[in-house]
Amino acid sequence: MEKVMTNAEIESEFDSEWVLVIEPETNEQLEVLKGKVVHHSKDRDEVYRKAIAVRPKRFAILYTGEIPEGSEVVV
Repeated sequence: MEKVMTNAEIESEFDSEWVLVIEPETNEQLEVLKGKVVHHSKDRDEVYRKAIAVRPKRFAILYTGEIPEGSEVVV
């Protein structure tokens, strides 16, 4: 799968999944606006392994679900 999608399309199509986006278009705050979706999965490690295999120059990994209460996020 290699389909250019907006952030809204990604969030609506891949509910509570990790998404690998290459060549992301970002705003000034580096939030992903759109990009080429190359892989998605409920398993975060699977998406990280795909990123290592693909070795893109620029990429983002997004999570489209709610972060569980008590979790910490490093940006």
